[in-house]
Formats: sequence, C-alpha cells, structure tokens
Amino acid sequence: MRTFRWETEDSASDVDLLAAHVAGDRHAFSTLLRRHYDHLWHVAKRTSYTPEDAADALQEALLSAHRKAATFRHDAAVRSWLHTIVVNACLDRIRRNKARPAVSLSSDERDEPRETRDRVAELELSLVIERALELLPLDQRTAIVAVDLEGFSTSEAASLLEVPEGTVKSRCARGRKKLAASLEYFRDEGNRS
Repeated sequence: MRTFRWETEDSASDVDLLAAHVAGDRHAFSTLLRRHYDHLWHVAKRTSYTPEDAADALQEALLSAHRKAATFRHDAAVRSWLHTIVVNACLDRIRRNKARPAVSLSSDERDEPRETRDRVAELELSLVIERALELLPLDQRTAIVAVDLEGFSTSEAASLLEVPEGTVKSRCARGRKKLAASLEYFRDEGNRS
C-alpha cells in the first residue's frame, strides 16, 4: 500500500486529501474529518430529532463517505459533499424511525427535553378516527377531510367539491355529529382519568 505524507497535514486541500484517501493514504480521511467534524456534527444535530439519532446518522454518513470517496465528482466542494451525505443519512434515519419511533434516553440538561407524548396511544387514536371517518358517507367524509383535516375554508371546499357552500356546511355538520357519536367512548375515557 502506498502512503502519502504531506509536509503539514493542514497544507493539503480537501480535494487533495480525498484523492490521497482514494489512493490509499491511511491518514488523509481522518485529517479531512478533523477539519469538518464540528460542522457535520451540528448539521446532524439540527437535522435529527434526538442526539442519539444524530450520532448514529453521522456515523453512517461518515462510513458512507469513506467508502464512496472515489465517487466524488468535483462539481462541489468536499465540505458540501460531506454535508449532503450527512443530511441524507439523517433523513434516511428519520424515515426508518417513523416505523419504530424512539425516545431519547439522554438526561443531559442541554439536550432537548424528552418527549412525553404516548406515540402508541396517538397511533391507536388516529386509526380509530380513520376508521370512524371511513364509516361516514362519502359526501360527508370528503367535506370533513377538506375543511377539518386539510384546512380549506368552506368556500374553498365548496369550489373544490363543486357544491354550494351551504351543502359543505350541512355535510360537515352531519358528519361531525356522526363522528362524535362514534367516538363518544373516547370522550368518556378522557373524563375518567
């Protein structure tokens, strides 16, 4: 294995260090990381929901950059290339976590406060509400979704659904009444606690 030694590590450009890494210099990538690690860590923390996810995503990103250094196309700065890899790793982790949410275990006061929401209960409630919406007649369901869930005004919903505003109002009123009856159990549960 051929190694490259710079007179001083700081004298080499980022592109030179990346090229040296690709050519087999064992120290070039670590020098590159020393230059940019703080920036990349802050990017990961700002993009992730928890410090643990930020650390994991950053590790995955740096491993990916290490492995794919030969694919660097020189159409951007090395720092921008690393930045993009870190952001993409964070977004990938967020997508994966949607299927199995995690809560930070950190007790460090500088970190964001722990999330106290019960995500399982929220998911169950959203499934119950979705099921209750499915039981509504189509015209009432579409009116409620447009006004209450999508946030359209009554006039916007009327235009969207191609019906008069009064029709949208009456469909919403009838649909909300049926939803309230379907979800009465949850109102009773909330009053017991």
